[in-house]
Amino acid sequence: MDFTQVTYKRPNSATYLAAIAAGAHELAAAKDADAAVAVASRITDLINDTESMGMIAQIRHTIDTRDAFYAAEDEFWNDFGPQADEAQTAYLKAVLDSPFKEALGTLYPKPYFLKAKNLLQTNKPEVIALQQKANALASAYTNLIASAQVDFNGQTYTLAQLGPLRDDADRAVRKGANEAYWGFFAAHEAEFDKLYDDMVHTRTAIAQKLGFKDFSEMSYVFMDRFDYDEEMVATYRHEVQTKVVPLVLKQRAKQAKRLGLDHLAYYDLGVQFKSGNATPEGTAEELVAAAQQMYHEMSPEAGDFFDHMISDHLLDLLAKPGKASGGYAEYIPAIRSPFIFANFNGTSGDVDVLTHEAGHAFQTYLAKWIRPGDCVFPTFEAAEIFSMSMEFIAYPWMSHFFGKQTAKYKYAHLQAALEFLPYGILVDLYQHQVYTHPDWTPAERKAEWRRLEKLYNPDKDYAENPDLERGIYWMRQGHIFESPFYYIDYTIAQVVAYQFWKRFNVDHDPKAWTDYETMAKAGGSQTLLELLATGHLRSPFAPGALDELLAAIQQALDAVDDASL
Repeated sequence: MDFTQVTYKRPNSATYLAAIAAGAHELAAAKDADAAVAVASRITDLINDTESMGMIAQIRHTIDTRDAFYAAEDEFWNDFGPQADEAQTAYLKAVLDSPFKEALGTLYPKPYFLKAKNLLQTNKPEVIALQQKANALASAYTNLIASAQVDFNGQTYTLAQLGPLRDDADRAVRKGANEAYWGFFAAHEAEFDKLYDDMVHTRTAIAQKLGFKDFSEMSYVFMDRFDYDEEMVATYRHEVQTKVVPLVLKQRAKQAKRLGLDHLAYYDLGVQFKSGNATPEGTAEELVAAAQQMYHEMSPEAGDFFDHMISDHLLDLLAKPGKASGGYAEYIPAIRSPFIFANFNGTSGDVDVLTHEAGHAFQTYLAKWIRPGDCVFPTFEAAEIFSMSMEFIAYPWMSHFFGKQTAKYKYAHLQAALEFLPYGILVDLYQHQVYTHPDWTPAERKAEWRRLEKLYNPDKDYAENPDLERGIYWMRQGHIFESPFYYIDYTIAQVVAYQFWKRFNVDHDPKAWTDYETMAKAGGSQTLLELLATGHLRSPFAPGALDELLAAIQQALDAVDDASL
């Protein structure tokens, strides 16, 4: 169905909550497997349809946060979402207690039952009001970021539109653009501090009311981290700090030499080459057309997928005033289709959207056979495997987007993925620190960010920006506000994606695409480690899992005459 023609209708709260309650009662009273499956099928469709309305409202609100109608709907869903989640707990309990669970397994995959157990721990009536408050605070952050109108060199920009200028080949331009960008955060620092302070205390109250020590401990439950624990993550963090950070510093030294600089200031880090970074060649429409050709050449299924995204207007890609920042891919169960949201700004990131977010969307397109909408995507860290891997799978087609700049793009992209690992760890560890010290002042939080930044991102020199030196960088990381603890997932996926990079681009493994598609189709029917087994991939938590990959990455980067790029 054409997304522009999809009708949005706010659900009747009372009717929905009563229907879910009735479904829970009917499932508990079911006399046989057929009756149980019939109830579950009906309730699954109801949940899918209702949650789809929430997704449509959220998509249209983020496309234009100034739209009064969808701004009001966003407020409605902030309030109604926790009520709906809590109402579903009675139904989930009936599912878990049903004597016909084996029959229900024909509708619900294994992770559904695992998620249900977790949801019963995190959705209770006593925290609804607090969850509503947390949602409202997250929306306030989104709206604050979207409201940015930054003056620079006689023009006004959104934060996303400043992106190309922040990485301009002219050092004076990029310094000024970065000062303007960070000036917005410094000017609104008190607002960001107040929002986050309220968030931390609200989420801490939620966790403690639910019986957890703190929100950090609770994160392993609400993030559905089924296959690994805090001890495994601590070991993984140590591996990144001791093995990846030194490699990043080596690359930074090469970068400074390429740029003709004695050392890199914070505003230099995003610029890889003295002649400027690789930029896409063509208009947004031409980039989309190139992506369409690429996906057709990858596989018939990939081609059909991207045709569908274009013909049914399931892409909103251009940055514009009032639009929320960032990018995402969503799956809308009611129309069995993904949707991609982005902010094109003329940088290589535009192409990354057409691979990263399209990787997410392609995975859901293949896994739409799964009935429960929240099981089409796998768990968060597993979902990111498909997006990050697609960035590497697409390497042979990059000349369609970058022409003669293709070698520059590939080199910078491979290095950027490496740089991301310690940053992703930093974002996650910072949140654990904040939520295990919920009474820290805003100044103490910023000091902790800067302390951790020196451990994981020692390449960042803020000598020319006292605001960043005080530790305000994290304020631009929307996940910290809107999706707490959703960040280490990217790093776990990055390590797996590097395995696909090696299989596709170094080993030229003929089975790599089959494994990727097979994993994508499995989607949320398998846990993280099960998906890795399906794709013949190694766990990032296995001892020495990084060693072979880092050696291959370093060899690939060292093989390039980067001074000539």
